[in-house]
Amino acid sequence: MSNLRFKVVEEAFKKRPVWVDMPDARPSDYFAKYVFNREKMFKYLPLNTYKQLLNSIEQGTPLPLQVADEVAGGMKRWAMEMGATHCTHWFQPLTEGTAEKHDAFVEHDGKGGMLENFSGKELVQQEPDASSFPNGGIRSTFEARGYSAWDPASPVFIIGDTLMIPTVFISYTGEALDYKAPLKKSLAAIDKAATEVARYFDENVKRVRVNLGWEQEYFLVDEGLYAARPDLLLTGRTLMGHESSKNQQMDDHYFGAIPERVAEFMKDLEIQALELGIPCKTRHNEAAPNQFELAPIFEECNLAVDHNMLLMSLMRTVARKHGFRCLLHEKPFAGINGSGKHNNWSLTTDTGVLLHSPGKTPEDNLRFITFVVQTLVAVHRHNGLLKASIMSATNAHRLGGGEAPPAIISGFLGPQLNEMLDRIECSSKEQLFTLEGAHGMKLDIPQIPELMVDNTDRNRTSPFAFTGNRFEFRAVGAMANCAGAMIALNAAVAEALSDFKARVDALMAGGESKICAILDVLREDIRSCRGILFDGNGYSEEWHREAAQRGLDCETSCPLIFDRYLHESSVQMFERTHVMSRHELEARNEIKWETYYKKIQIESRVLGDLCMNHIIPVATKYQSELADNVHKLHLVFPDPEKVKSLTAYNIDLIEKINKHTEFIAVNVEKMVETRKRVNRIEEIRAKAIAYHDEVAPFLDAIRRHIDSLELIVEDELWPLPKYRELLFVR
Repeated sequence: MSNLRFKVVEEAFKKRPVWVDMPDARPSDYFAKYVFNREKMFKYLPLNTYKQLLNSIEQGTPLPLQVADEVAGGMKRWAMEMGATHCTHWFQPLTEGTAEKHDAFVEHDGKGGMLENFSGKELVQQEPDASSFPNGGIRSTFEARGYSAWDPASPVFIIGDTLMIPTVFISYTGEALDYKAPLKKSLAAIDKAATEVARYFDENVKRVRVNLGWEQEYFLVDEGLYAARPDLLLTGRTLMGHESSKNQQMDDHYFGAIPERVAEFMKDLEIQALELGIPCKTRHNEAAPNQFELAPIFEECNLAVDHNMLLMSLMRTVARKHGFRCLLHEKPFAGINGSGKHNNWSLTTDTGVLLHSPGKTPEDNLRFITFVVQTLVAVHRHNGLLKASIMSATNAHRLGGGEAPPAIISGFLGPQLNEMLDRIECSSKEQLFTLEGAHGMKLDIPQIPELMVDNTDRNRTSPFAFTGNRFEFRAVGAMANCAGAMIALNAAVAEALSDFKARVDALMAGGESKICAILDVLREDIRSCRGILFDGNGYSEEWHREAAQRGLDCETSCPLIFDRYLHESSVQMFERTHVMSRHELEARNEIKWETYYKKIQIESRVLGDLCMNHIIPVATKYQSELADNVHKLHLVFPDPEKVKSLTAYNIDLIEKINKHTEFIAVNVEKMVETRKRVNRIEEIRAKAIAYHDEVAPFLDAIRRHIDSLELIVEDELWPLPKYRELLFVR
């Protein structure tokens, strides 16, 4: 078999697991081996420096430069003992990836030699080129200066020979050019607002922390097969490919036995992740063939985001060691499940109370209801913005596809909690209270069991579902930075909580008791946010119509959805919570629109190249072979009727091939001309809309005819690995 496709498929069959040497220790013994965590801080830093650093981490206070110098000295000693020779500021620009520039621990010693050096100034700040990263016009090409600044709340770690220092990335003029800076501001906003509300129920609360538990879905494909698919290589997804006869219709992959070769990859990945302090907990087969999932234990949101970005990079590296390529695109294969990244979000006080969890007393449950309702108020008020926070050119293929949440943000609570809200909404003050002797007043609200998950089914069609003691934001895309969704959600909830407190305080100032004031405001808010609650089938057409009637955002055009960031309500919310300015929001939307149209532009170019240089030549070659066969049959059989009978099938195939190749050739030319015209549009938003409306439709139309040809052309001639070869690990 001379065909390249058959050679790479044959090589894939020969793959064997790369056996991993497990450390001679329990995971708890080597967890965070390469992380400068509190244990190592205590060992390598002077006691006073250690205390000041902890205070900075826990209270957010700045470190004096002298203290930073002492911290840098301790870090350098530890890093060099671990074999590190370089350091880098590790940051998260608006590319959905990470960035780093490595500097060696060396300086001139003034005597013609070198010495190892790492100062507090180098730890605290570096100067990347701010015009070379997406900035939405904040920095001109000739204005290069930007700064990366150390984030002490996220521990430094070592990869290879390099000390990695998590940082924020800002422009010379102070605007955020990354995800971490606004994320930290959103965490500060919700900390302040949630703490003030939590103190209604416990005056000892001093801080509120955001928890995040992400669930990372991904595909693995054989590296050789991946290399033989230019569309996968250049766009992250297959732009063509007919469904495999068997894919996920038997439901036999989900939670099935993990293939041996994949299990070895997972072991290797988990060991390296645990050594970097990522608390991996769960691994399993996902619904689609070759699709898998990894999930960690919940962490503080800022650290969880860093760990997810680090893990995605690690997954790609470890996969290649095992002869795989890790696909994080939300929809790499048509006709089967895409990949998401469910974000499990909750709030915890410094006193250890989970604010979205039911309690044991009526007052605990009132606190629980308060935080649930204010979260729903935020989601209802900003449902369009939350959709924009998870929307992208890649995630658009997954959302609403029958296996992922629809592109309409709604909330799911379950019957028991809905009934509780109904009782509060419809009750009067007299009904809400009963006397409890000398102990005063008692809320007449039935106790909610602590394990609400036992009383509430999960709704996999809901983008924002309550799951017992947290909300699961299920619509986030697999390759996205979690921070994008968390920034919008944190800021929206912070705004809702601030509004709630202002209204409660106003009623209390008018003479109403605290509990009565809280219940009065809750009753108003329950009525106002009813439109966001939906417990039914989010995939149904009826829901789409009903959602529009409720006033929810039902827009499906990705570039238009991005407009939600610049709605006046969104701008006011971000500015009021001090998370982002109007200028920063405008710049980020420029980046979103530009990223969108460039992704469609690349896909269009790749598809055109594959059509004209691979698909049409192969189809034409097979067509010629069929025509040659028809011609020879005419020579062998003189009887016209006999020849007509013998050649009817091949002639039909020749005509079908001609129909498909003609459509492909004509529409590739139209697509190219449309693209050239759209490229002349100067305004970024208009160009993105034109790519969505005018260029993107060609991709699906052309694909349908290519996939039809795949079923016609002789298997040995087809140039690209097929789904049946890509989707099953060997």
